[in-house]
Amino acid sequence: MKILVAGESWVKHIIHIKGFDTFTNSEYAEGIEWFRSAMEEAGIEMDFIPNHDAPEKFPTTLEELNRYHVVILSDIGSNTLLLSNSTFSKSELAVNRLNLIKEYVSLGGGFAMVGGYMSFQGIDAKAKYKDTAIEEILPVTMHPFDDRFEAPEGLHIHIVSPEHPILEGIHGAWPHFLGYNRIQAKDSGTVLAEHNGNAFLAVGEFGTGRTLAFASDFAPHWGPKEFVEWQHYNRLWTNSVKWLAAKES
Repeated sequence: MKILVAGESWVKHIIHIKGFDTFTNSEYAEGIEWFRSAMEEAGIEMDFIPNHDAPEKFPTTLEELNRYHVVILSDIGSNTLLLSNSTFSKSELAVNRLNLIKEYVSLGGGFAMVGGYMSFQGIDAKAKYKDTAIEEILPVTMHPFDDRFEAPEGLHIHIVSPEHPILEGIHGAWPHFLGYNRIQAKDSGTVLAEHNGNAFLAVGEFGTGRTLAFASDFAPHWGPKEFVEWQHYNRLWTNSVKWLAAKES
């Protein structure tokens, strides 16, 4: 099995002020290590495209997407996929990659969106997936505004469908989370976990493919140390990927 994950990286540009003088430095970081480790343990091959590479390296054809059983977007805004350098800088026509993902799923591909500041609608509604092909294929609807629910005190989710294959072998209380994107399940979707009436983990089908929405991070900061080091973390994501790929054995 082979999957594609896009997003989960960032660059910090920091201004240091020391009295009269200032200087800057930049730092690059990724949040993929825990998920990558889970896939490696399960023997699942994974390609990773960080945010800064996605405008040019994310697939632009159905043939390229069909190399993967599952495609996952995590903390990558829609502009990054819609505005390639040729379109933004040169005003050239290009494929709409959100529509391409929809076609891929309709023909049997698996797709998931994992939450974060640049997922669903995101911080200041800048992720901008509302009213796109991605919202159409997911088992949830999005709010048209900043959809974050911040919980620095920690929150605990409620498991609704413990019998679902994605939750197989996962027992006991889940760790706390520090926030999530507020999303609502569609009538056609199945909610596996929720918080305060918001879908936290939901699954569904579109065409002949399967889709999943996970409202929080699979890495810090919303996914704290207690979650990424949880004994069932690897099983949760391995089960999810296998279910999306319709490979449950």
